[in-house]
Amino acid sequence: MKILSIVSLLFLLTNCAGSNLAKVKFGERCTASDAKQLQEKSYLWFVSKDAAKDFDKRINKSNCLDS
Repeated sequence: MKILSIVSLLFLLTNCAGSNLAKVKFGERCTASDAKQLQEKSYLWFVSKDAAKDFDKRINKSNCLDS
């Protein structure tokens, strides 16, 4: 029952993205940090078609700060 709930929730989340979703990327990736050392970090990224071209250049594992 637990697995069925998780699968159905993931199915609903992918439908929320609409037709603009190009890829779903897994793995630790971070945005570049700002002057205050703040950054976005996630293990799951939903990438739109517009951002897919340069996503790996802007958001990647080498940007992650060691904490």
